Amino acid sequence: MEDNKKKKKEKNSPAEELYGWAQSFLFAIMLLVLVSSFVVRISGVSGGSMLDTLKDNDRVLVQILGYNYPEKGDIVVVTAPSFSSEPIVKRVIALEGDTVEIYSGGHVFVNGEELYEPYVSSLDFNGGQTLSYPYTVPDGHIFVMGDNREVSADSRYYSIGPIDIDNIIGKVFFRLWPMKSGSFGGI
Repeated sequence: MEDNKKKKKEKNSPAEELYGWAQSFLFAIMLLVLVSSFVVRISGVSGGSMLDTLKDNDRVLVQILGYNYPEKGDIVVVTAPSFSSEPIVKRVIALEGDTVEIYSGGHVFVNGEELYEPYVSSLDFNGGQTLSYPYTVPDGHIFVMGDNREVSADSRYYSIGPIDIDNIIGKVFFRLWPMKSGSFGGI
């Protein structure tokens, strides 16, 4: 019994200690990669297109696992390869088969009903190369817009257009940064 106590008190060699730390580090990295690839990921907001809901440089958590299909009003992170190599953050306005109309003054109608959008900071938006309305969202796509319509590049423009459902990374559900009162928390 005394021999067992001596064995337990013996320290590992520096090489064994280093090997143990290396294993733990690699396990943590693998776990982080798996979680960020399949469960939840941290994403950054770039620019002012989602003001006042999200601000430039906010850090948000994005639900990947269990987010199978978007709903109107969801804030999503998507890729728009024809526009940018970086993912963008926008709000889902319409789903496949929905008809979108945008009137002067920025009022948005989906399937003939005006959207109630208390989150919108600006109804006006700059012209440019926009889609023609009424516009029917193609199968397998969604129509997204930023909350700050005046500066948002989104589905209204030919350069982005409707977003293929396969290009949805996930749904924004929590703001991590900044951690000040009123900013940190659920979205």
